[in-house]
Amino acid sequence: MSAWPIALDDVKAARERLRPHLAPTPLRSYSALDEAVGEGVRVLVKHENFQPTGAFKVRNGVSALTLLRPEQLSRGVVAATRGNHGLGLAWAARRLGAPATVCVPVGNNPEKNAAVRGLGARLVEEGRDYDESVAAAERLVREEGLHLVHSTNDRAVVAGAGTLTLEMLEEAPGLEALVFSVGGGSQAVGGLTVTRAVKAGLPVYAVQAAGASAIHDAWHLGRPVSRPSADTFADGLATRNTYPFTFPALREGLAGFVTATDAEIAHAVRLLLATTHTLVEGAGAAGLAGLLKLREALAGRTVGIVLSGANIDRATLGRVLAGEL
Repeated sequence: MSAWPIALDDVKAARERLRPHLAPTPLRSYSALDEAVGEGVRVLVKHENFQPTGAFKVRNGVSALTLLRPEQLSRGVVAATRGNHGLGLAWAARRLGAPATVCVPVGNNPEKNAAVRGLGARLVEEGRDYDESVAAAERLVREEGLHLVHSTNDRAVVAGAGTLTLEMLEEAPGLEALVFSVGGGSQAVGGLTVTRAVKAGLPVYAVQAAGASAIHDAWHLGRPVSRPSADTFADGLATRNTYPFTFPALREGLAGFVTATDAEIAHAVRLLLATTHTLVEGAGAAGLAGLLKLREALAGRTVGIVLSGANIDRATLGRVLAGEL
């Protein structure tokens, strides 16, 4: 497989499919955030936490489902998720009149589970983590003939994710670096696809949770690896494998890759709440946590980050605000 699973034309086509359903999200700067980051860095914040599902992955769901044939939609779609991909799929399925099934691990974020059910999707709780929920979704494909929309290994999903970077570069062509969080890599690979075509040479960095660092570790080793567990409160980053659709592009395209501890991600959640006055979940704050690790290397530059989701449950938010993580 080529390192680049999609092209800019795929992202532009996805944007046209998204246009009737989703409005562009704001790109904003905050002087208080710039001051907190320091080193002369100017931060541009992409507010994907303002999406109708509270996360960027609604782009992925709409992009994937608007490519399906009527008979595929009528049979139904299925996905595995820790929450946001499932929410995006359920939202898109309801809008397009398709039945949706969402597989989550046992003990998943209860508020994300309730939101998925609220959108009319069937929720299947199975497995100890995201990767085991993928196996449950694959079983339902075999047993019920559902169409699987994988959160990462799907061309339309990655193209949908790329639309947010296209919006960023069109609104702020002076961006000098981007920092993306990585769970499976759709956001980062979508972004890399856009930057290499629209603004070649723009450095793109990635950050992963230290307790779920398989892709980060693989990037530095130069080969795919798996880890036995994914331990982080940032559930959107809690993966323990690399993915064949995204890893080659991450390996070739990223300028750097760092990890952030749960304490560092929790600090980023609190900092964003204080400086932008918006709510962000752990995975949504990881881009800022990565930027804080990279700020000396990015001193004096205008850097884009993505607040990729807002769906943190009340109990976890309470622990974050109390400084317990």
